[in-house]
Amino acid sequence: MVDVIRIGTRGSLLATTQAGGIRDALLANGHEAELVIISTEGDRSSEPIADIGVGVFTAALREAIHAGQVDMAVHSYKDLPTAEDTRFVIAGIPPREDARDALVARDGLVLGELPAGAIVGTSSPRRAAQLRALGLGLEIRPLRGNLDTRLNRVSSGDLDGVVVARAGLARIGRLGAITESLEPVQMLPAPAQGALAVECRAGDIGLAALLAELDDPDTRAAVTAERTLLAELEAGCSAPVGAIAEVVESIDEEGNLFEELSLRGCVATLDGSDVIRASGVGTTDRARELGLSVAEELFELGARDLLAEAGRDT
Repeated sequence: MVDVIRIGTRGSLLATTQAGGIRDALLANGHEAELVIISTEGDRSSEPIADIGVGVFTAALREAIHAGQVDMAVHSYKDLPTAEDTRFVIAGIPPREDARDALVARDGLVLGELPAGAIVGTSSPRRAAQLRALGLGLEIRPLRGNLDTRLNRVSSGDLDGVVVARAGLARIGRLGAITESLEPVQMLPAPAQGALAVECRAGDIGLAALLAELDDPDTRAAVTAERTLLAELEAGCSAPVGAIAEVVESIDEEGNLFEELSLRGCVATLDGSDVIRASGVGTTDRARELGLSVAEELFELGARDLLAEAGRDT
């Protein structure tokens, strides 16, 4: 075991804040740790995320682990490709932040108050598709840059609003900028949105055991269901697929409380003209099976055609 655990992270405020939280948790558990900034292709490019490709923000971090430049990395879980990389293990998934998307709009407006023709920025085809599906007549513009850059596009008057992950704003202390947190009935978040993946080499058993101390079983179950659904649909992180799983309390016929895992998923066309939704419930220890089940229901409702159409339009 190394004396000081080197934690790889991107250099943005959000990334270093997320990784810093993991460093602080390790320190609190008696383990020395430090951050190592890794530059990624996604940070150097101004191209839309959909054009750069899946996993662009995580590939450099993984290569740094593989090369021994760092011992571990902290990822926004939604940025990781769904295909397993056997070189690594997700040793810890800490408790998740609020997974919802959030609107930051001029004049404190909520989504329903934005006038037809209002210009709203988003980096995500998933968000753009679901915004269009609401039928509010908004003009959707592509958006890149860190969170502060995106928020400044609103305060400068360049955009009427932006839609971003609420979790990111929470982590950098900017919740006050939110004018509306979007409920899943309006917009399903990206699979694993708000969750972190704490990753190390598969063979680093000692470090993996330390990182497992940070693991939250409910978050792991929810993320497993969501990402299984995404993988089964064979859709990347830029596809118009939304999913949210939650551990909820239910009551059986005899009045006893028990916990189960609820999963909702959707697939949309990029223009928002069609959205297919499905949901299911299961036990937390069968999260993968729940993801497969809801994905199968989406297929039965026509998801393949919608995803094929979205692929042709990108």
